[in-house]
This record gives sequence, C-alpha cells and structure tokens, in this order.
Amino acid sequence: MDRLEHIFALQERFDQDLARRRRLPDYSVEEWIQKEVLAMVAELGELLEEVNFKWWKNPHPLDREAIKGELVDILHFLVSMCLKAGITAEEFYQAYLAKNEENFRRQQGLTNRRGYAAGLEDKEA
Repeated sequence: MDRLEHIFALQERFDQDLARRRRLPDYSVEEWIQKEVLAMVAELGELLEEVNFKWWKNPHPLDREAIKGELVDILHFLVSMCLKAGITAEEFYQAYLAKNEENFRRQQGLTNRRGYAAGLEDKEA
C-alpha cells in the first residue's frame, strides 16, 4: 500500500467511525460533499489566519506546525470527498497526473484553451 492509499484507508476508517459515534444521518453523496466543501472552506479560513492575511492587523510570526496542521485538515476533507464520490486513491493519482500535464501544456501555450499563453518564446518544458 502506498502512502496515498494509506491516507485514503485511514480516512475511510475515520469517516465510518465518526458516522457511527455521532449517529450521523445517511446523507446523500451530494449532501456529504456540500457539507465537506463548507468544512474545507472553514479550514481554508483557519489557514488564512495562520499566514497573516489580515493586512489591517500586525502580523504574527509564522507557525510552520500550525500551517501544517491546517493543510492536513484540508486534506482530510479532500480525501473524504473523494471517498464519498467513489474515487479511489489510484483514480485520484491518475487524475492528478493528467491534470498536471494539462496545466503544464496550458502554461507552455500547447493547448487550444484561450487565455493561458505566458508570452514566452520557449515552448519546451
């Protein structure tokens, strides 16, 4: 089992335990994803707090451990949404690889999608 598969397995076990312990209703996939998107938005807000997004306040020193914790919280919800949508670790990994390649191609001006040309003459990676 690779690390991503391990994360997916741990998250699945956690989600099942949470649903049992909290006696959560049998939400639809759509409801689960909606709830987890909102939870992720809340975690993103907490991450923003850690990186001094409030320009109207005096900044505080960055706390790498707190930032890492917020990023892990975000990952929890991302993986949980994958599980609810029936997306496996391998499918997610393959989708990431394909999207990453497409993103590079867009930035290199090698796709038909408009608005991505960076203005560089060099079209090679």
